[in-house]
Amino acid sequence: MHRRRCLQIGGLSLLGLNVLQLQELRAASTSPRRQNSCVFVFLFGGPSHIDLWDMKPGAPLEIRGEFQPIATTAPGVEICEHLPRLAQQADKLCLLRSMTHRMNVHGPACSEIYSGREYFGPPVTDQARPEDWPSLSALVARYGQSTNGLPPAIVLPWYTQFVGQDQRIAGQTGGRMGEQWNPFLINSDPSAPGFEVQGVNPQEALPGARLAGRRRLLRQLDANPRASLREQQQRVVRANQDAAWALIEAAQSQNAFALSDEPPQIRQQYGPTKFGQSLLLARRMVEAGVSLVTVNWDDDSRFDKVSPHWDTHHQNFAKLKTGLCPVFDQGFSAFLADMHLRGLLDSTLVVVLGEFGRSPRIGTITQNNMTEKTGRDHWPHAFTALVAGGGVRGGQVYGSTIDTGGFVADNPVGPADLSATILHHLGIDAHQTYDDQFQQVPRHLSEGRVVTLG
Repeated sequence: MHRRRCLQIGGLSLLGLNVLQLQELRAASTSPRRQNSCVFVFLFGGPSHIDLWDMKPGAPLEIRGEFQPIATTAPGVEICEHLPRLAQQADKLCLLRSMTHRMNVHGPACSEIYSGREYFGPPVTDQARPEDWPSLSALVARYGQSTNGLPPAIVLPWYTQFVGQDQRIAGQTGGRMGEQWNPFLINSDPSAPGFEVQGVNPQEALPGARLAGRRRLLRQLDANPRASLREQQQRVVRANQDAAWALIEAAQSQNAFALSDEPPQIRQQYGPTKFGQSLLLARRMVEAGVSLVTVNWDDDSRFDKVSPHWDTHHQNFAKLKTGLCPVFDQGFSAFLADMHLRGLLDSTLVVVLGEFGRSPRIGTITQNNMTEKTGRDHWPHAFTALVAGGGVRGGQVYGSTIDTGGFVADNPVGPADLSATILHHLGIDAHQTYDDQFQQVPRHLSEGRVVTLG
């Protein structure tokens, strides 16, 4: 092994690994090069870019806010004082400060980020519709690679959704490409005691031999086509059955979902939260060969009717300081360190962002009349994405905003560009087409350009 790799493995002792575990990682490091993967972290609600990673300390108080910037391990790069652990990982990060689009309503804006396409209709709802654009996860579920029997695309720990609405937020599934291409959803809390993925874990009442017998019987039945199903329907049913069997076999043989196999020290490093443990599970998915893992932010603030999650319409600074930043700082910094030290960042692109940023001027109403004097409203015109790994040069800033953080000054990047960049990293041709079942026309997977961050 190279000296650099030895240092990486030795550094894992900082995460609490013992000698035997370090030896196992050393053996794994000699395996063939991994296929490219991506971990897409979505901060539902829209984090305040100007208070976190594009701070403007020289702006007036009503713009710059209460927080102070701190230095990081990347020379000349500063971020919020309430992200001290992340500041120590900044040498691995690219702060893409020039994200921009025009949609200031949650659902349509989420759809644009998830799918990489401008929303198709007026911004009158936050909820999913049959004509939604397919999400990036759905595109990868259809066109991505599957290794070891696991799905190419996995979403966890839920589909983002506002409490009180009967439909998920727009743009998270196959949509107009077809719901059969929905990504595999792990709809449970990885931080809960006894966490397991329903439907894939072995059951005492159903041993392997009995399960294999059921599969043989199913194949015998499928050998005689059912008159009630058309041939195309039969193919879809068989494909789904094969995928389900492969998933069950892979989950049982690899223990890919078994967070209980992780050393307690590692789990503690990520934190006991749903977000932290979701990131740890995402790391295991990458190790198991999943192409795209989407981690959707969730916490108990979902029940806050004014400011759920990162949607800080009131008490912006208090919510960030005491609730949001500590959880994100611990979980994501541990994830970056762990991925780096295990040699996974070389092939894994990590992308973190919300659907938009927050208004530069505190207390200004731009979309939501419930915004109070202590909050910031929606702001899609300029915001930040955190990007790491996958050949991206760490310790840099890409793009910039004007003095107030309100608009992009150079190198604008739209949702389409981000989707094209992720597809390119995963080796998926963004110019191939799928059939739009809503408008009956072929659609390219992405209309964006690949952004070079090397």
